[in-house]
Amino acid sequence: MSASDDMVIVDARRLLCPMPVIRVQNVVKKRPPGTRIKAICTDPGALSDIPAWARINGHTIIETLSGDDEHIITLEVGGP
Repeated sequence: MSASDDMVIVDARRLLCPMPVIRVQNVVKKRPPGTRIKAICTDPGALSDIPAWARINGHTIIETLSGDDEHIITLEVGGP
């Protein structure tokens, strides 16, 4: 995991379900609302798992991208 000024990167490559969601969840718990998190995954299941988890927990999916056997999901942390 790394952070820039306003974006946190979660490296979930080579992890299978449910680990990408758990990694994102653990990072979200430590960040204030409005923080953007970019999850980089190789498990195609993350394309449905992370957005479903985000919706249930009040976070917003900003963008999903796929290419070169990687999937990038960007979300914004919601309110309390």
